Amino acid sequence: MNTLFTDLQIKEETKKAIEALGLVETTDIQHHAIPLMLEKKDLIGQAQTGTGKTFAFAIPMIEHIDTDNKNIQGLVICPTRELTLQVYKEFLKLAKFNKQIKITSIYGGESYQKQFRALKENPQIVVATPGRSIDHLNRGTIDLSHLSMLIMDEADEMLKMGFQDDLETLLKDTPQDRQTALFSATIPAFIKEVAKKYQKTPEIIKIKTQSLTVDKIDQFYYMIKKSDRDQLLLRALDFYNPSSAIIFANTKRDVDHLAAFLQKYSYEADALHGDLKQSQRDYVMNRFRSGRLSLLIATDVAARGLDVSHIDMVFNYELPFEDEIYVHRIGRTGRAGLSGKSISFVYPSMRGKLFMIEKFIKQQMVELEIPTLIEIKQKQEETLFEQIKHETDTNEANYEMLISKFVELGYDKDDIISALIEKLSVQSKAYEDISKPRTRQDYAQKSDSSKSRSRNRSRNDSKGGSRDSSKGGSRDSSQRNSRSNSRDSGNRGSDSGNQYYSATINIGKNDGLRAPHLVDYFKKNADMYPKNIGDINISDDHTDFEIHVKAVKRLDQLNDKVFKGRKLKFKITKK
Repeated sequence: MNTLFTDLQIKEETKKAIEALGLVETTDIQHHAIPLMLEKKDLIGQAQTGTGKTFAFAIPMIEHIDTDNKNIQGLVICPTRELTLQVYKEFLKLAKFNKQIKITSIYGGESYQKQFRALKENPQIVVATPGRSIDHLNRGTIDLSHLSMLIMDEADEMLKMGFQDDLETLLKDTPQDRQTALFSATIPAFIKEVAKKYQKTPEIIKIKTQSLTVDKIDQFYYMIKKSDRDQLLLRALDFYNPSSAIIFANTKRDVDHLAAFLQKYSYEADALHGDLKQSQRDYVMNRFRSGRLSLLIATDVAARGLDVSHIDMVFNYELPFEDEIYVHRIGRTGRAGLSGKSISFVYPSMRGKLFMIEKFIKQQMVELEIPTLIEIKQKQEETLFEQIKHETDTNEANYEMLISKFVELGYDKDDIISALIEKLSVQSKAYEDISKPRTRQDYAQKSDSSKSRSRNRSRNDSKGGSRDSSKGGSRDSSQRNSRSNSRDSGNRGSDSGNQYYSATINIGKNDGLRAPHLVDYFKKNADMYPKNIGDINISDDHTDFEIHVKAVKRLDQLNDKVFKGRKLKFKITKK
């Protein structure tokens, strides 16, 4: 059994704050780390987000603060703005009943003037990002000469982000007698070097990863060609219809690509990565937290500190490079005792990575078959049925007068119901074909078949002689040409069914146009669904886009209409 918070040798005000949060017993990392840090020992704690590690260092730091000393005594360094804010808020919770302790946060993307004012109020604890803390040191607006405790949270992530020099600077330019604690999911070489150079015989605590395995998360994967991931994502989103999901990608480029791709198809999706301005990040996160944004596409670093409890699903657009990151990602769903679901896209060259992750989590993921158009439609109808059933069960309104008006006009109630269901139903999409990549077994079977055919030809050649062989060769050639022509003809027919024209419209970036705006306008004003629109390329003063041949006539009704303050003009050319 872990320690009870009431048994810790800490301030009564802190115990009162912990009790107000409804916490009774320490987690594993808190159980081991808090007593050591209260003894002012240096520490390396290997633990993941979600283990309660923030309180593991925040409680001892608050305990050691001298409230009569108005200098900065505690500094916590975090890799991202989001995590900095999250840790800062946790400190505020613990100091709720101890108003003498002042805490502030400083991070990039926020006004310097606001931070100057906060630092002049003499906080004893500062939670900061590496770059902005170094910036304030260089400006002389922050004084760390009285620092007694330095915490580096998510140290391995800060190394990945290129903050090694900044961390070295902070370690060199702060008092050598300070207490130093590093918390990290992994312990790379740099952390071991830090322990040698800047820590005093540090205690090492390792919290086993299996304590993080979330049993309530169903883990699945699709084996897919890398080039087909976008199309599979469309099918998966329509099949599962999550109200809230995070799609993880390994690069900022993939994040931006996916955001634009999904917005083109009218999904409520947006990007979150380190290149966005703070105002943009706040805007995206506020929409996601409030439920106005259903799909968040993010890099691992950007998602650090992301605290949202209502996430139905996690998608791995690509498997992460590290096993721990996979656990970190899927742990975003299935929180607060709820069940969750994770789906990973795996292409053939990542099979080895899949096996390594399965070994790490000590369980196998379940491979799924790519949803067919019929399956997606059935799933959508099931969802619609449950929604209507729920509304019927909970509805207390009475629309008898309105219904009677329809009946008087000769409408049958079944006709009314059918019309309303049609209005509520999801519009069918024309998905692109997806083929599963060949497995090693497929290639082996193909090789065996080729060898068998080769042996049969050899036997036939030896039996039939040159005359039969000549005739047979001519006949085979004729059959091959016939099959080839038939296949080509079929492809041409298919292409004509998916033919798109090129179109240009006289508005662009200068008018504030974005792809979702255009698709939404077409849908509302020309009854044109996203499947009719191909690639969209927005320039400063015009926009080029592809439009399906069957939808071209619908553009006619939009000519000379006003959109974004401009009278619309379209130009259409065949490809």
